[in-house]
Amino acid sequence: MTGSLEERMAELEMRISFQEHALTELSDALAESRMEVYRQSEQLRRALDELKALRNTVPGDSGTEPPPPHY
Repeated sequence: MTGSLEERMAELEMRISFQEHALTELSDALAESRMEVYRQSEQLRRALDELKALRNTVPGDSGTEPPPPHY
């Protein structure tokens, strides 16, 4: 019975070790994913700011301008 108990304890210790390792990997992956989402959000925010700035420099809508004289 003692050998069986020791085997069970060893199995449980291995499982716990594996689970701790898996949790650490998942935590690291989640942190990396969050950082990537943050970087992409910042890039999108900057791109939208640049687009807004460009809209202010573009002349009015061409649909409201009269056609050129050669039409």
